[in-house]
Amino acid sequence: MQEQKEWPAAGVNRRKLSGGELAAFFADIRARHLREDVTFLCIGTDRSTGDALGPLVGTKLTELGFEHVIGTLREPCDATNLERRMSEIPEGLVIIAIDACLGMADSVGTYLVSSQPLQPARSVGASLPEVGHYSIAAVVNVNGPKPYWTLQMTSLYKVMQMADEIADAVASAFR
Repeated sequence: MQEQKEWPAAGVNRRKLSGGELAAFFADIRARHLREDVTFLCIGTDRSTGDALGPLVGTKLTELGFEHVIGTLREPCDATNLERRMSEIPEGLVIIAIDACLGMADSVGTYLVSSQPLQPARSVGASLPEVGHYSIAAVVNVNGPKPYWTLQMTSLYKVMQMADEIADAVASAFR
């Protein structure tokens, strides 16, 4: 995930937001789409602290009563099953992809949002298909020479805090 700081309308793919700014991003999506037309694709695994953000968000959204959620702690959506899980999403639904990523030190704790797809596992050098109509990449730690190790050693507290911010912003916008 490469960080970019402008909104897509300015010709750039991503915008960096704080947790307090997420609700406005989701409210903009909500203004364009009905809740029942939106699927949350929460990417990651429960086997890596840093990469657990997606499944944590998916679990929280499910607990809040959201029906169209792919990727929870019980049934993660990760690199091994992403394409199969994507095929479970009915045609015509709008997909909001949510994933963890690594970034610059001053970006840890922020969110890279876009009205364009997300490329999962890019931080760790994997090549997976782009997903989503909208995307959120949560910068959970600093990118470095050993990204898998960095994700393993990422603060669980930080990841849970960021998952809460995302779930709260979704609930605020889609209630």
